[in-house]
Amino acid sequence: MAAPALKAEFDFFLEHQDELVAKYRGKFLAIKNGKVLGEYTTDLEAVTETAKTEPLGTFLVQKVEPGTAIYTQTFHSRVVFA
Repeated sequence: MAAPALKAEFDFFLEHQDELVAKYRGKFLAIKNGKVLGEYTTDLEAVTETAKTEPLGTFLVQKVEPGTAIYTQTFHSRVVFA
């Protein structure tokens, strides 16, 4: 789930995911204020290029694929509680 500050951008992605997949599948999008700012091949490129015109933390970079796997992750820790 996106940070609260970027919830509107993530909600935009979810609402338009099907049409974004049809147009940008496999790309990384920079999203801000309900608009696609750009499409990129890698997440690093998306952040680097978008940061030239937008402050970091004000835009969402999201990979475009169908389904929920692209924004749902499970992390496992090796922490042992005694």
